[in-house]
Amino acid sequence: GHTTGPSLNNDKIYKFAYSSEVFVDQVKASLERSAGFRISSGVDVNLLWRNPDNDDDQLIKITIRDVQVENVNEHSDTKSILKGRSTEKIIGKNYLEALQRPIVLQLTRGKVKSFYSYQNEPGFVQNLKRGLASLFQLQMHSGAVREVDVSGECNVTYQVRQDQVTKIKDLDSCEIEKTGFTSPNQILDVSTKVTSATIYVLEDSFIKSIKAEENYVFFLNSRRQTNAKIVSKQRLELKSVHAGPGLVAAKQADRVIQTLDSRYTALPLVAETVLAECRKCPSLSEHWQSIKKHFHPENLSKAEATRSFLSLIQNLRKATKEEILQILKSENNELLPQLVDAVTSAQTPASLEAMLEFLDFKNTKSALLQERFLYACGFASHPNEMLLKSLTTKFQGEIANEEIRETVVIIMGALIRKLCDRDGCKLPAVVEAKKLILGRLERAKKGDNVKMYLLALKNARLPEAIPLLLKYAESEDGAISSIATTALQRYDVSFITKEVKKTMNRIYHQSRRVHEKSVRTTAAAVILNSNPSYMEVKNILLSIGELPLEMNKYMLSVIQDIIHFEMPASKTVRKVLKDMRAHNYERFARTGSSSAYSGYMTRGPDISSTYGLDILYSGSGILRRSNLNIHIFNRNAQLHASQVVIEAQGLETIIAATPDEGEENLDSFAGMSAILFDVQLRPVTFFQGYGDLMSKMLSATGDPINVVKGLILLTDYSQAIQLQSGLRASAEFQGGLSIDISGGMEFSLWYRESKTNVKNRGAMFTAGNIVVDSLFVKAGMETSLEIETTLDFISTVQFSQYPFLVCMQMDRVESPFRRYVTKYESLPSGRRFTSRKAKVELLAGSEYPLHQENSNMCRKVFSTESDSSSNWF
Repeated sequence: GHTTGPSLNNDKIYKFAYSSEVFVDQVKASLERSAGFRISSGVDVNLLWRNPDNDDDQLIKITIRDVQVENVNEHSDTKSILKGRSTEKIIGKNYLEALQRPIVLQLTRGKVKSFYSYQNEPGFVQNLKRGLASLFQLQMHSGAVREVDVSGECNVTYQVRQDQVTKIKDLDSCEIEKTGFTSPNQILDVSTKVTSATIYVLEDSFIKSIKAEENYVFFLNSRRQTNAKIVSKQRLELKSVHAGPGLVAAKQADRVIQTLDSRYTALPLVAETVLAECRKCPSLSEHWQSIKKHFHPENLSKAEATRSFLSLIQNLRKATKEEILQILKSENNELLPQLVDAVTSAQTPASLEAMLEFLDFKNTKSALLQERFLYACGFASHPNEMLLKSLTTKFQGEIANEEIRETVVIIMGALIRKLCDRDGCKLPAVVEAKKLILGRLERAKKGDNVKMYLLALKNARLPEAIPLLLKYAESEDGAISSIATTALQRYDVSFITKEVKKTMNRIYHQSRRVHEKSVRTTAAAVILNSNPSYMEVKNILLSIGELPLEMNKYMLSVIQDIIHFEMPASKTVRKVLKDMRAHNYERFARTGSSSAYSGYMTRGPDISSTYGLDILYSGSGILRRSNLNIHIFNRNAQLHASQVVIEAQGLETIIAATPDEGEENLDSFAGMSAILFDVQLRPVTFFQGYGDLMSKMLSATGDPINVVKGLILLTDYSQAIQLQSGLRASAEFQGGLSIDISGGMEFSLWYRESKTNVKNRGAMFTAGNIVVDSLFVKAGMETSLEIETTLDFISTVQFSQYPFLVCMQMDRVESPFRRYVTKYESLPSGRRFTSRKAKVELLAGSEYPLHQENSNMCRKVFSTESDSSSNWF
């Protein structure tokens, strides 16, 4: 008896009906409505040879005949793209002939030992034959095994019950040449689930029927309702058995093959890569001409800008360096910055070479374009060594503009972090860039250079940089110690060792020297965010009451926020407060205007986002630092979506007030620093020095200074999928953001009032595109969502009295939210069937409830503003 594999009878021909179907749709949709197609045929199988020394070694011949290509779901005749067309017309004569040429399998103990076919057949046809051949591979006893078939080398489990065999293939374990990439941050990425099962029914030790089903499911992590599935089914059913040709007598299998047809060649059973040709696709320049109107700066906060940006990236990825240079060189200055965003985000060798050739870093005229190129590099979704190497080379060469030189090294830091997160810390380019930054920081003499390398480390977050950061954290230069402490704040808690905390405690409690308030509060934040000990919390609480006026109020607010927002330190803080009851009232009844507050912006099943807003004033009522943070997180990961910090110092002279202790000699300065999607950008200065301040105040238009403007590729997921039927599919999800962040500061000496305004405008567009392309017919689905929104943050301070009045407002305007799902089937000729669903909702605007104290203050500010406006004369 044959127990190890299926066995055919001599002199018989087995006639089967075969079908291979594919469906594309949203995950919860029923297959009756899906896009897809079916390839069906007859399959004849007969035994050619059986090894005289081993019954379990046989050659079988498999012939495909009567091929049909059909709709998988019935459409009305007018909508069907396949109705009334002959198979030859759909597939093409050459393909059809190739498909119907027989293949021969050597089955040894039920496994395909050799797959014989014709060498020069189109890869696509060979893959369909491999998909059919792989079905004949099975073993007749239960157990787990590693096996090679059309999907690659995979882990397979067999379960045998009488005449039924179930084969479960673990698709995640398959080794096959894979192409594609994923997004660096898990929140922006796509999750997949894959399954494959085949059920065999046997009769008379050969196959009576086979049912195989394979499922691929894709979810956008940030919104699981944006999803897709591919279902691939194969069926093989025995229809009849007839008298057939006799066996070939021979000792060895290859002799039989030679006699049969000398052109037969043993080929791998694993599918070969077949690239779908793009027919009727516009050239890069045609495509750019058709969409460039959406790239005008005033259109950037619209979803259409982001949609066009993503489609342009897709096209740029197929383009040559010459084609890319041609559109770069012919574009005007208004559109070039947005085009640079797109070309850089394409991240192909051709696009990088085109950018490096197009931008001349020795020329200051194109500084804006150089900056846009560098930021797009920092946001790169799958940066490689080449990109970091190119920037390192640029940095060591001549760069005309000093700000660009700083930006290059800051972005090198961001790329080091991204490559290290993907196990690339030991790559030669990463090692070289790390050595350069750390080495130059140790040797740096000028304050500006020190700051530049510290900002690079703030992005790189290298464990080996911590000792250097600690050294600079205790620097006498406030700006330097501020960057070093905020850099330490970005490290994971696991890196905040006893040594780090010792230094932070020294800074906060000023054990060695006087530090600026903004540095001390950052040091306190590092301690309180890193599992603080009972004593650390107690010492911080004991200090409240001894601090400068506004810092007292600020630290008190930080402690209250930890409790109210249930932060990790809240248990320890509650315990210390309980034990300190006696000291409390006097210490904690502090007046002032500084505050710290956190809250939820959105809470959802997939992701939530929080905002943290803290504001520190100097004793005279002038803003010292405002810091707005937005974090996005889910169960497994978090993303620092944005941080906008506005810092000011030494402005007391304007209103003839007394500076705080330790801040008497500070130069007048105001500026803004931003982090966007985990990347620290180069800080922007509003004014530096008293003269600069006065000239800007006298000419103050209150016009906001643009901090960040541009198009960013956030989600970037692309996978080619080999289906076990032999067809190929692809899944691509791209998500982009067009963003416009501006900030400004206005003073009115007349009303003794200052206003800070940060405006975040943006549009987000995400599209998932799932396609199964059989060269002659294609089925697919595009699912997309878009949202346009504005988040305004305004703080108004009236310093005509103490404690001065501060009102903070954070508003999100009403925003349209649109979702689309399009399913289609198409032929290369352009014939197409499409069904489309759209859903539009308005997301209500929201005024974020900062805290009660703030709401009370706002009422006062707005009542005094209306009084003052009426008595001009």
